[in-house]
Amino acid sequence: MLTAVKTTDQDDRATRVLRENARVLDRIVVSYARSEADRADLRQDIAFAFWFALPSFRGDCSERTFLLRVAHNRALTFLSKRGVFTEDIDQHADQVVATSGKNPALAYERREGESALLAAVRALPVLHRQVITLLLEGLSYREIASVLGITETNVGVRANRARAALRVLLEDTSARKGC
Repeated sequence: MLTAVKTTDQDDRATRVLRENARVLDRIVVSYARSEADRADLRQDIAFAFWFALPSFRGDCSERTFLLRVAHNRALTFLSKRGVFTEDIDQHADQVVATSGKNPALAYERREGESALLAAVRALPVLHRQVITLLLEGLSYREIASVLGITETNVGVRANRARAALRVLLEDTSARKGC
């Protein structure tokens, strides 16, 4: 009986944390998996891994940080199984990011910008992609260091390199479009 209660508590806790962080997880999943089927598989893999790891959560970071650590580890496993660690930015020309808005021209412009950013993020090496994805989610260097298991200094170095690489990728993309 005690095991059943513990499992129910674990289920409830995992469900709550996953629900509270669903949008963050969706953005992380999109940065690692291109097709909807792969995204669904990765989401499910993250949810299961988080549920399984939850009993080992010691509380030395927030539940959100712990979830993001699990998510990034599962994303790395996902990529390693496929042998794909970066993607060609030109593969994403047809990628459409859902937006809302009443002005179609502004919505299109926003979609184009988000599409270019997503393509550039996917084209980054994994070490830079991890840091930039978490920065875009608003995590501090300290939180990112905790998620990735590296020092804050290393986060800063990777962030600077990732920003520089993103700048180059986005400039190349706009130059190809004639902007």
